[in-house]
Amino acid sequence: MQTPITYFFEDDGTVPNNPALPMLVYKAALDLSGSRDPEADIEKLFDANDWGHGRWRNGIFPYAHYHSMIHEVLGIARGTAKVRFGGDRGEVLDLAPGDIAVLPAGTGHQRLHASTDLMVIGGYPPSGTYDLCRGDRPADRDRAVKTIPKVAVPETDPVGGKHGALTSLWRLA
Repeated sequence: MQTPITYFFEDDGTVPNNPALPMLVYKAALDLSGSRDPEADIEKLFDANDWGHGRWRNGIFPYAHYHSMIHEVLGIARGTAKVRFGGDRGEVLDLAPGDIAVLPAGTGHQRLHASTDLMVIGGYPPSGTYDLCRGDRPADRDRAVKTIPKVAVPETDPVGGKHGALTSLWRLA
């Protein structure tokens, strides 16, 4: 089982991030090089691990945003992207096909650059409510700091299922 890279982000005054849970990044979680349908391959993985709820295919917004009432998973199916996670003082990561990022509620994310063929598969665990909060709206942040700690920790990891890294890393936090 692959071990993800973990990132903790502090509240930067506009993006609250998550005070207790790390963002997880699985580099090359899936080898999609020979896949005819990498989108379906990622969707199958997320569905098998109960992270296919509210699933979507698209890109990543070019503005800082986060979700205060639900965790999110992003899987890169095609193309590449440079994404800032954690707000202005966060980390800029280069993402490529097969990379999967697991964002705890409150984690800011913003596409800085992407190839024209970028295709991201997004999904959510079964518990939580989708909301879209923006880093440029102070009222979103004020509400989010109260709701983020109440978001339940999922029972499974979107990559490793019931025995994946999230199930231990997020429970230890």
